[in-house]
Amino acid sequence: MLQLENKVAIVTGASSGIGLAAARLFARHGARLVLVARRRKELDALVAQLADGGAQAVACAGDVADAACAQAAVALALQRFGGLDIAFNNAGTLGPMGPTPELALEDWRAAVDTNLTSAFLAAKYQLPAMAARGGGSLIFTSTFVGHTLGMSGMAAYAASKAGVIGLTKALAAEYGAAGVRVNALLPGGTDTPMGRVVANTPEALAFVAGLHALKRLATPDEIARSALYLASDASSFTTGTALLADGGVSIVRA
Repeated sequence: MLQLENKVAIVTGASSGIGLAAARLFARHGARLVLVARRRKELDALVAQLADGGAQAVACAGDVADAACAQAAVALALQRFGGLDIAFNNAGTLGPMGPTPELALEDWRAAVDTNLTSAFLAAKYQLPAMAARGGGSLIFTSTFVGHTLGMSGMAAYAASKAGVIGLTKALAAEYGAAGVRVNALLPGGTDTPMGRVVANTPEALAFVAGLHALKRLATPDEIARSALYLASDASSFTTGTALLADGGVSIVRA
């Protein structure tokens, strides 16, 4: 069953990790894709790979914290595919980690711009396009950090990603009558290039895995499948949620 057949989707952060896995999975389920990331070479390679499998995709290289990038992605969806049904706004950054008093203001602002302001910019252009289609599914990647669990040295990341959840709830209320569902996906520890910044030694990897009830990290494909649920009609009565796909890290305290 092709859950996204005849749907048009934007996926940001599509050059690696969860975004890459989601792009491949959405394509297998019939979506036509606008793929967004900063690295043009990697995006072009992915577009070619998807085309070899019979999927339709176009690259949109840019920084998600830039309004022009958000606007261009929606414009491409409209020009190439005639509309927009789904957006998986997944691109983000950990930002610098360490004691909060040592965090430079410019580093704080960079994390907020990449994680939270980018979500606002995405929604600013995506929501009207989805409403014009009669509805759609807008998804943000947030995190359990700062939502169900506090972790020291991650203030900018936690605050910016927690803000995404507040934005999700406001937008879900604002656009529900237009048929647009808005949800946040909260992965647990995932084996991605960004995740390896935290779990960068065998000991650190074992520690992070042990925080989860399942005692392991997720694969990007596992998180992509949760994004597929939110993107598809399987979640047709789900909006305004912070959906945990965290391997039980939020309920383990020992």
